[in-house]
Amino acid sequence: MKTVLILGGTTGVGKEILKSCLDKGYNVAFCGRKAAVGNEIIRSLKADDQLYFHELDLNSIEEIENFYLGTIKRFSKIDALIIYAGITPVASILDTDEATYDSVFNVNLKAPFFLLKHVLKSMINQKSGSVIFFGSAHMDYGEFDRASYALTKNALYTLSNHIAHHYAKHGIRSNYLVMGWTNTEGEIELRTKEGMSETELKSKASSIIPMGRMLNCFDPIPAVLYFISDQSAMTTGSLLRITGGEYI
Repeated sequence: MKTVLILGGTTGVGKEILKSCLDKGYNVAFCGRKAAVGNEIIRSLKADDQLYFHELDLNSIEEIENFYLGTIKRFSKIDALIIYAGITPVASILDTDEATYDSVFNVNLKAPFFLLKHVLKSMINQKSGSVIFFGSAHMDYGEFDRASYALTKNALYTLSNHIAHHYAKHGIRSNYLVMGWTNTEGEIELRTKEGMSETELKSKASSIIPMGRMLNCFDPIPAVLYFISDQSAMTTGSLLRITGGEYI
């Protein structure tokens, strides 16, 4: 039975990955800022034996090691690590303050880096493992008002390739999944604050995305399950775009 560790997992695509992994019979460790949310997910899915939740604020790495240690204590191993959690501040270079910059780098880059520090050691010992990065079409240069976010997503691509190159000898593979414009809870909340309804959001997206609609939370799941599975045993260092044809 595989064990999957998700950085995130309480909302959006991360939550759908969690549920799909349970359907496969995998154990899943996940994290979030609110214990009540994580515990409710475990209760609602009736999966106490297969799920481990760790309360974690990704602005601080103090609990990162404990998340890893708790997972190992509960399930003994980690077969796949999914770097899903991230924040997307709306700010150009011209109006990004230090607090915003620090927050997006802490959550999107620093937390994954230090979680990997621990997980890779475990994967080296077992001589196998799959790391799956959730990237973004902003990775190349990004929209004008997503400057710091774009930098973190490009850095994660470099990190994925670094792992693929240097850790393949340990049986570890690493791949980067570019997720396009998706109607996650966070995206809907952001647009609501801007005065745009979900219907208006989907209409706008459909006029921009070449394949005619924005992604839903289920579109990336088959690719993630492939990267977790042994079917991708020789797949590493790849970039897979699930964007409906959108490039930024």
